[in-house]
Amino acid sequence: MSKLKTLFLQPPSFDGFDGGAGSRYQARREIKSFWFPTWLAQPAALLPDSTLIDAPPARLKMEDVLPHAKTHQLLIIHTSTPSFGNDVKVAEEFKKLNPQMLVGFVGAKVAVQPEESLARAKVLDFVCGNEFDFTIKEIAEGASLRDVKGIWWRETTGEIIKNEDRPLLMNMDELPFVVDVYKKHLRIEDYFIGYLMHPYISIYTGRGCKSHCTFCLWPQTVGGHKYRTRSVENVIAEIKRAKELFPQVKEFMFDDDTFTDDLPRAEAIARELGKLGVTWSCNAKANVPYETLKVLKANGLRLLLVGYESGNQQILHNIKKGMRIEVAKKFTSDCHKLGIKIHGTFIVGLPGETQETLKETIAFAKEINPHTIQVSLAAPYPGTFLYNQAVKEGWLDVEHAELIDEHGVQIAPLHYPHLSHEEIFNSVELIYREFYFRPGKILSILNEMLRSPQMLVRRLREGLEFRTFLKERHAA
Repeated sequence: MSKLKTLFLQPPSFDGFDGGAGSRYQARREIKSFWFPTWLAQPAALLPDSTLIDAPPARLKMEDVLPHAKTHQLLIIHTSTPSFGNDVKVAEEFKKLNPQMLVGFVGAKVAVQPEESLARAKVLDFVCGNEFDFTIKEIAEGASLRDVKGIWWRETTGEIIKNEDRPLLMNMDELPFVVDVYKKHLRIEDYFIGYLMHPYISIYTGRGCKSHCTFCLWPQTVGGHKYRTRSVENVIAEIKRAKELFPQVKEFMFDDDTFTDDLPRAEAIARELGKLGVTWSCNAKANVPYETLKVLKANGLRLLLVGYESGNQQILHNIKKGMRIEVAKKFTSDCHKLGIKIHGTFIVGLPGETQETLKETIAFAKEINPHTIQVSLAAPYPGTFLYNQAVKEGWLDVEHAELIDEHGVQIAPLHYPHLSHEEIFNSVELIYREFYFRPGKILSILNEMLRSPQMLVRRLREGLEFRTFLKERHAA
């Protein structure tokens, strides 16, 4: 077979839908946000002649992307449980224009439900499991589907065939840099996260996570529980390259599930970043020791993205979070002392949730007082322990299994005998109001806006978006 010109596509969808490969909760946000499509950029970097299109942040419609059906022979779409139906419709439109086009889906959804996905979508020729970087490279370079590890594929007879599994990549330095792909195919100003400086760039310095949180998608499906990392030298080389390509970048975000899983490595990377004079942020568990925090802060760390999830210790046990409330309080206090900002994330509706535990979470959030917070609804993605638990216990109804409504807004898919869908759904707005509508927090935000014209514009825009989002939630 000859080489196949490859199109990596994050399809057009709901307006403002962050369904990208870097998005951990595929949905429209209360404040419009877009993560970089790093999981698609990685295989695109292995295929220099390929094309990457991330339609939602670029505000592209179907008529903008469909012409590529005539110029490409292989279409790769990163799909998810919430976006699968829309992604299939997009693939069908491409196939109508080019019946010979080979169509493959990647992502956790098809990795854990490969046969079901192929059966549901006749347009699909194959789906990939686990990491798919070199899988796609082999297919694009002309390998027969029969010979490619790590896929399920459809024979001409319609039979679905499972090939041998592909081992996880252990030498992460084998992967090329994604920032060159960003430069070639994306406009970085289109990517915006409320708690990060703009413009920002996010990359991965490793894959996998040692934690066993029952709700977390990537480690349980495509990443695994071993933290496989790039060398310090390799990471710093990409940051240097990014500085050359994007001198306008204000902040680098390391989007590893838990960048602080390897403390000595985190400190080593930080010291090198300090020499470059860059500002950076990362995901962290709420247990990083004070001495490590000092090293990180002294070398450019601005913000930590921390998953607190709940203020109730029993819920944290229920979800295997491995976090003690008292440790999290000390960690947060240490960050405040050092001037490290925290974006704290919370999840409502997890197993064990009650009206009382919701009150505990509100009180906890106020007490530790991170700079900003994000409140999500518990989302039982297929392939996770939480999904299997919810199905077994009857907490998840079939009509809520796609995790979003017809407008792309996240719903409350779980319910309990003592706590309804509606009560869980309404608690999101309650926590936001209780946390942000306090005199001290309002004053802090106003001071931030007064000190920075850019922040003034951002916060006013975010406030308008949040108000619009709440109106839509009430109208639903």
